[in-house]
Order: sequence, then structure tokens, then C-alpha cells
Amino acid sequence: MERLHCLMRSKLFADLDNTALRQVLNAAQVRHFAPKTNVIVAGGRPNHLFLLKRGRTRAYILTESGSEILLLWAVPGVVLGLVSLLANPPTHKVNATTVTECEFLVWDHATIRRLAKTHTQLTENGFRLALQYVAAYMKRHSSILSENAEWRLAQRLLQLATEAGVAEPSGIAIDITNEQLSSFSDISPFTTSRILSRWEDKHWLSKQRGRVTLLAPEDLIMAA
Repeated sequence: MERLHCLMRSKLFADLDNTALRQVLNAAQVRHFAPKTNVIVAGGRPNHLFLLKRGRTRAYILTESGSEILLLWAVPGVVLGLVSLLANPPTHKVNATTVTECEFLVWDHATIRRLAKTHTQLTENGFRLALQYVAAYMKRHSSILSENAEWRLAQRLLQLATEAGVAEPSGIAIDITNEQLSSFSDISPFTTSRILSRWEDKHWLSKQRGRVTLLAPEDLIMAA
């Protein structure tokens, strides 16, 4: 039942009826990955479609200098390897590496292609999902040119709090490093650290190693 709920919360499997969802689920394999394990490697063949059921995974590209640009902070329900829906998919353009221990539902290329032919809604959903990613990256690019660093950082923190935050008595905890947060916000690590320290002094958030806890999200909303 838990795995079926995971399918139902994914945008890729939206509008499929229960019979179709169970057919898709029955065709899946379950795979577990330890933290800091590569799920997808740029340049590799898209042989599988991955649906994250449990854990956190980051998707990113590497610059020529080796710097990491974070594109997606994947949470349960997010699909990786969407290109595998194509008959002759190009190689992967991004890397995906687990942040925590992860559990995935996995379909090989032949299986997901067969399912997409049987349930054509999958192909339409995949196209819509790809367009949503394009729109998000367009918005992100325009914000680099039109918004300041504080606005971008506040936006990312609020997004992460909604999508990946864990409610605790003290606030909303987000497991992410300063370096990853700076990459996701398109600002330098130094600027990220400086802004976070100032917000910590205002008691808007607290910082621990690899974690940011939002204490006053409403203040961040005003900053954004």
C-alpha cells in the first residue's frame, strides 16, 4: 500500500486509474542505495526510470572546473531518468547522487516503454513534467539577473521547507549543507554563509552542520 501511495503522489503517474497504477507497480523493482551513491551519471545510458520512495537525492551538473551546480533536491515522489521514456533516449545530461539512504521503485527501459504504450497518459505526463522543469529553470535563470542574493536564498529555503522540510518542535528542519544551498540559490558560499549568519542573529533560523532549521518562516516570506 505504501508503494502504491508513492505512485499516486508522483506527477508522472497522475490520472492513472487504480488498475493501471497496480500494473505499473507490479512491473517495478525495489532498489536500495546507500548515502553518497551515484544513481545516474552524466554521459551514461538511460537504462532505467527511478521513482524515489524514501530518502533524499540531489541532481546536479559539474562545471569544467569541477564545481557542482545543484539542479534538483529530489524528495519522495520525484522521478529521475525521465528521458528513458523515449524510444532512443540520449545519454544522461545530469548526475544524481543519494544524500541519505534511499529506496527507489525502478523500471528498466523496455518495461517503462511497454507501460507507456499501454497507458498513453504516462507519455503525456512525462512531457508535462519536462516542461515544468524547463519553466522552473527559466525562472531560476531570470532571477539571477533580476533578483538579489537574499531574495534567491529566501526563496530556496522556503521551497525546501515546503518540499523537503521536517516539522520539529523548534521549527522546520532542512538537511542541506551551506555549499549545496549556495549552489541551489546561485550565490557564492561566502555570501550564503554571511546571509544565514545574519538571519540566525535575528532568530529567523538556526544552523547546524548539514542542517538549517527555519524558526520564523513568516519573516523569510517577507524577505522574499
